[in-house]
Amino acid sequence: MTIRKETQHHFGRRSATHDYTRPGIYHITIKVAESLGRPLGTLTGDHADSAAITFTAVGTAVEHELLTAITAHYEMVTVDAYVIMPEHLHFILIVRAPIVSKSGQRTHLGQVIAGFKKGCNRAFWAIQEAGSRAGSPENRAGSSENRAGSLENRAGSPENRAGSPENRAGEPPGAMSPPAPAARSVSAPGGSPARHRPPSAGSSGRVPLFAPLYCDVMPVEPGQLETQRAYIRNNPRSRWLRTHNRACLQTRRGGIDTALTVAALCKYLRQECSALQATDDALAAIEQRLLLANGHIACDSYGDRALLTRRLLPVVCHRRYRALLARQKACCLEEAARGTVLVSARISPGEQEIIDECANHGFPVILVADNGFPSVYHPPTQRIDLCAEGRLLIVTPWQYQYRGKNEAVTVPYCKTMNCIAQAISRTKDSWWQTYQES
Repeated sequence: MTIRKETQHHFGRRSATHDYTRPGIYHITIKVAESLGRPLGTLTGDHADSAAITFTAVGTAVEHELLTAITAHYEMVTVDAYVIMPEHLHFILIVRAPIVSKSGQRTHLGQVIAGFKKGCNRAFWAIQEAGSRAGSPENRAGSSENRAGSLENRAGSPENRAGSPENRAGEPPGAMSPPAPAARSVSAPGGSPARHRPPSAGSSGRVPLFAPLYCDVMPVEPGQLETQRAYIRNNPRSRWLRTHNRACLQTRRGGIDTALTVAALCKYLRQECSALQATDDALAAIEQRLLLANGHIACDSYGDRALLTRRLLPVVCHRRYRALLARQKACCLEEAARGTVLVSARISPGEQEIIDECANHGFPVILVADNGFPSVYHPPTQRIDLCAEGRLLIVTPWQYQYRGKNEAVTVPYCKTMNCIAQAISRTKDSWWQTYQES
């Protein structure tokens, strides 16, 4: 089992260099308007593997619009994998030819999404009006599902408050390969909804169903599309895990004191890096990115912080000891089998080999992440599972910073993470060289 690195992105960010009229594959994320709560469905299931979304009438209408209207208006665009969550949706659009409207006008992806949102709005408003006229339990103002003070919708609810990880749209990891047959993540009860007559008054004065903007992630490397499909497919399962493991599956800001000062880190970097690498400007840039508290470098975390109470040992593999990797690995695995938690940035091939083998044996590990956590942070499914099982803690000493796929991580940056692994462990990375195997 390989523990993969994850990437993050900003919601609504468009590529400045990509031509969105051209063929391509796009992973789209759209959020529901914040004031509406969770109008699309409800999470159900007795355990993570049975998790599913039961649609409301609005959710069923959105699925119908997604699966019929987009291709009806743009025959060169098809919907691949998708999932509709209570307050957001993910879907993959495969654009096989330049985007052209029914009238023959060359257009772009933004118009496709705008048209989809418009159709969803019409259906949403029609359902609201029908509910108001009929006084149905699902839509009337005083119903338990929709009234302002209900458990599901009120602002102070632990399920819906602004800081809750369950009330924020999950963001896809940045990873995707050639198209496969369409995958369906959720099923709508009762098939397609009946057609709704659009309100004659238009959108004036009405709350739209979706928030402004959307996010797109484009596949650029082999294997990335299947990663995106898996992410979409696992959304209900991940939500179930986060809902039932709140203590572990949420971002916790600060609270981990490395006892390492910036001055001590800079001294370490000047020893470990060449003069050309550890320049004053490079060290200043690193200091600007670090999380600091009470004069020390601090860390945010995601996962089970109880791992920090165990015996900790750092895993750092240096090139000069490459010939001794087998011995270092044996020492690390023996310590892990005794209950020691290994701490590593998992940068070099040797570190990856040791940490991944520990994970394969079921031993817990602490990973030092190479970026900070964004406001909405969801690790890949495999890491969520490990965190929920108490086998993984992800820590980061960094403030979050958007990085393009071509932006390299510098040597001093990597060395900083190795230093953090040692500071958290309160042990030097050379411990294994004097280790007495039993």
